Amino acid sequence: MPPEAGAAVPRAPFGERLAAARAARGSLCVGIDPHPGLLVAWGLEDSPAGLERFSLTVLDAVGPVAAALKPQVALYERHGARGLAVLETLLARAADAGVLTIADAKRGDIGSTMRAYAEAWLGEGRPLAADAVTLNPYLGFESLRPALDLATATGRGVFVLALTSNPEGRSVQHVGGRASVARSVAHAAAAENAGPGPGHVGLVVGATVGDAAQRLGLDLPSLNGPVLAPGVGAQGAGRRELETAFGAALPFVLPTSSRAILAAGPHPAALRAEAERTRDLLV
Repeated sequence: MPPEAGAAVPRAPFGERLAAARAARGSLCVGIDPHPGLLVAWGLEDSPAGLERFSLTVLDAVGPVAAALKPQVALYERHGARGLAVLETLLARAADAGVLTIADAKRGDIGSTMRAYAEAWLGEGRPLAADAVTLNPYLGFESLRPALDLATATGRGVFVLALTSNPEGRSVQHVGGRASVARSVAHAAAAENAGPGPGHVGLVVGATVGDAAQRLGLDLPSLNGPVLAPGVGAQGAGRRELETAFGAALPFVLPTSSRAILAAGPHPAALRAEAERTRDLLV
């Protein structure tokens, strides 16, 4: 019989699986962001059929050279149930190919609602279950407990928003200075990763935040978990910006690029070449 949805099955912890993927393929995470303009640029319809062709082309082209793929859930949701069905197909195909996936869903709520989100994205047997999911902690870090615990049970991971690069984020995340909200989120995440081996609770810290992590007192090297760093490529971040933002924590960072790589499509060889070029520039 298949395992009950949400039940644990034998699987190496996410932190270990991610470390193995990085050792084999490098640290680049490629975002799968099927914006309407990109679909058109690829000669595809802005439809579920176009969405599926786009998504599977990216998987086949860059999956073998990326540590993980990060589909942007909102761009599938805009197509309704048929769009989410495409996302289900992408996640299943990636799992079959041994490619790690991070569902960029930014979920966050309280009580039974958070438990339902956790089961949807992290539960065994769930059609949208990914290897990891992004979470929003701004109803309180402990409100994420259902997802934190289920990720532990199923060998999956989470990435919690901590220090994003959008200007509006400063009005919440920077509050408190050296006792900032972002620092409290980072401290709570580190506590989840206590113990041997790489932890499964990561943070989202924008690659373009400059020295904000240091100014606000985030001790990223002590996280013992991965840091997802969107903003490489089209948003302007490269090796220098990563070194400024992360310093000694750079070995734990997953630099993420989406538009700059996807713009090289639709030809798979061009997509892979751009992913490899981006990856190699970040070493």
